Amino acid sequence: MSFDAPGAFGWLVLIPFVVAAYVSAQRRHAQRTASLASEGLVSTGGVASPGGRFGRRRHVPFALLVLALVVLVVALARPSTTVKAPRQQGTVVVALDVSNSMRATDVKPSRIEAAKAAARSFIKAQGSAVRVAVVAFGDGAVAVQAPTTNHDAALAAIDHVSVGGATSIGQGLLTSLNTIAGKPITVDPNALSNDEGKVDVGYYGGTAVVAFTDGENTTGPDPQSVAQVASAAGVRVHTVGVGSEAGTVFQYGGFSIATALDTDALKQIASTTDGTYHPVSDTSGVSSIAKTIRLHFTLVSQHTEVSAIFTAAAVVILLLAALLSLRWFGRVV
Repeated sequence: MSFDAPGAFGWLVLIPFVVAAYVSAQRRHAQRTASLASEGLVSTGGVASPGGRFGRRRHVPFALLVLALVVLVVALARPSTTVKAPRQQGTVVVALDVSNSMRATDVKPSRIEAAKAAARSFIKAQGSAVRVAVVAFGDGAVAVQAPTTNHDAALAAIDHVSVGGATSIGQGLLTSLNTIAGKPITVDPNALSNDEGKVDVGYYGGTAVVAFTDGENTTGPDPQSVAQVASAAGVRVHTVGVGSEAGTVFQYGGFSIATALDTDALKQIASTTDGTYHPVSDTSGVSSIAKTIRLHFTLVSQHTEVSAIFTAAAVVILLLAALLSLRWFGRVV
């Protein structure tokens, strides 16, 4: 437990003075009672006297009052703790191809800008309960934004990715699985090439990866093999094709680079994972992917202030002190 206003504990220095005032009042009361008793005006066995029928029990209401004051000070210090609460949640990874082929302009203004625009629209279509992550992949892949319900952060991550390198769609999918799992997933390359069914990375049903790419894979691992791993893990991969099947040639670094959209490869990846394929120009189709993301209840740790609980406890203790005082003495003392 932590406290957001620990300075409030300074009020505890007043408690000893309250106790001292009570003890002093009790002594003065005892002295007056003894004086009156010596004159025969009161009984020495009264309910409030040390030897009376209530004895030490007469101090219980005051002890409860002190306890209530201590609890109230704790409430003023604004205690907070981490609690697990049920919450509906879904997870989707936006995987963005940032390889050099995305510089092509067969989609205006360029493949990468068209992909970014479609990715932004997709993120904006997500509900507040959906956590969005962003993975950028070229010849390698990196998670540039961990899963978050702060969709503005995901949008900012899309804006900041830059283009360069070859294309490894398989590595992009593997990194997306890492991001969903929240931990590094080690996959034996030999298992991918020989028997994908034996690759077990856990189960993450209801999660999805949306890959914005031209589908031209130039380096391993094999994206189709990784797609089978994703399918076994319950992760759907939706692919969004960026570019034209007719292709184009563009100049970069003094070289002429020919590139074309590989629709068949992207459809195969999507089909393997029970996902969908849409060209980037199909805005309604890309938006419809959001409807396939299933929300599920999960326990989420959250930092919660519990001042109200301590305040309520202090009130209950005060009421108990008052009720006991009324029952025993006929008044609140």
